[in-house]
Amino acid sequence: MLEIIYQDKDYVAINKPSGLLVHRSLLDKRETQFAVQMLRDQLGQHVFPVHRLDRPTSGVLLFALSSEAARDMNQVFIDGNIEKRYLALVRGFAPESTFIDRPLKEELDKIADKFADQDKAPQEAQTQFNCLHKASLPIPFGKYPSIRYSLVECFPKTGRKHQIRRHLNYLSTPIIGDVNHGDNKHNHFFIEHFSYRRLMLFASSLKFIHPYTHKSVTISAELGEQMLAVCDQLGWPNQEKDYE
Repeated sequence: MLEIIYQDKDYVAINKPSGLLVHRSLLDKRETQFAVQMLRDQLGQHVFPVHRLDRPTSGVLLFALSSEAARDMNQVFIDGNIEKRYLALVRGFAPESTFIDRPLKEELDKIADKFADQDKAPQEAQTQFNCLHKASLPIPFGKYPSIRYSLVECFPKTGRKHQIRRHLNYLSTPIIGDVNHGDNKHNHFFIEHFSYRRLMLFASSLKFIHPYTHKSVTISAELGEQMLAVCDQLGWPNQEKDYE
């Protein structure tokens, strides 16, 4: 059963688990579970996703309960009147605060996007990053005498595919567990040392003005016990409230 973290008469949000697809995809025809169908069956009514999270990313995923509510919330996203906050565990020491304004060429999949324009110009992409915590483990790795980690707060201002992953890789602080834009040697070390295998990217909150009540809404998702255990091992706070 999915964890519902917000619900009113127009919208519902879940804390999507890492590894769960939002909806059916050509990329994995064998998959049988999808957030849209699971939530529909759980609520006993149709639901309409108004944004998406990559399969390995966990956290706040918002749905509308009618096509009209979906249309109006989509407009909130289009107008940029929404604050999306992510937390990412990265390799290395991240800058204390930096704003990346770096256009990204659209990443196309050979199967799902085979009819898409292959020569589309790079699209504007901006992300604000704030480093919340740093840690160094006295374990030699490669040419370095120690292993460094940072916990980074991410505020994407645009919504390009893999935007946060690609911007953090540009900063030479790739997200742990990112097999496409990260450091796979370090990913393997992390799995062995912390016994935790996943993309370490968490959609921690959404903040917006409700289209109908006109009140401010903040929806937050917990990191979970395994991530808090990693934080504890790195000497960081180990309570959910410390990451809200």
